[in-house]
Amino acid sequence: MSVEMQLNLVSIITPVYNAERFISETIDSVTNQNYQDWELILVNDCSSDNSVKIVEDYVAKDARIKLINLKENSGAAVARNAGIEAARGQYIAFVDSDDCWAPSKLMDQLDFMQSQHIAFSYTNFALVSESGVVVKDAVKLPLKLDYSGLLKNTAIACSTVVIDRMQTGDFRMPLVRKGQDTATWLKLMRERQVVAYGLDKVLNYYRQVEGSISSDRIGALKRTWNTYRNLEKLPLPKAVYYFAHYILQAILRRL
Repeated sequence: MSVEMQLNLVSIITPVYNAERFISETIDSVTNQNYQDWELILVNDCSSDNSVKIVEDYVAKDARIKLINLKENSGAAVARNAGIEAARGQYIAFVDSDDCWAPSKLMDQLDFMQSQHIAFSYTNFALVSESGVVVKDAVKLPLKLDYSGLLKNTAIACSTVVIDRMQTGDFRMPLVRKGQDTATWLKLMRERQVVAYGLDKVLNYYRQVEGSISSDRIGALKRTWNTYRNLEKLPLPKAVYYFAHYILQAILRRL
């Protein structure tokens, strides 16, 4: 780590790219947390809209909110890594610039992790439309995922994750444009024997934005296959086996 770690502090990382429609709602969901020992690091990936001005207004009002400006558009992995590099917290959390948290998100999740000595946790989430209308009130995930389990079910939403660096050690995301979050979870599980545990509560509101990377289902299939073959370097038979499970779980989540 390049900065001294502060115990019990949660460093929240948010990449920002042309997020003016939703970024205020995202930041408000952080400032409204019941747990207040946090810092929010927003990393501007060369936005061309009003995002920076909106973030700067928040920075001026709250010293816990910080803005990093990248020199060139580099994608979410580079942006998140820049945030992690600057983070001072024992805990790393992520919230994307079009998602929102329930007010008790951090308090509930930290209680869950600390009471059971958990290094990596995630939660269930609700799906909302671009206008904020709930379209599915709960996407429920398994209560425990190891490396093999995550290969079969890659549904951990980045905005639900909290990681305790005291247990996992420092980490960075692989420098791929898409799917770097799942690739990170897999790498932690494979290299450091981390097991992820799910808190059975809906604490995140995952916005389905038309045209976003996460809304591209064909792209998701290609991204997952690339993760299996090129990042995790699974042999072809294993890749096919896990890919079939991945497709099945994706279908079941939409029922």
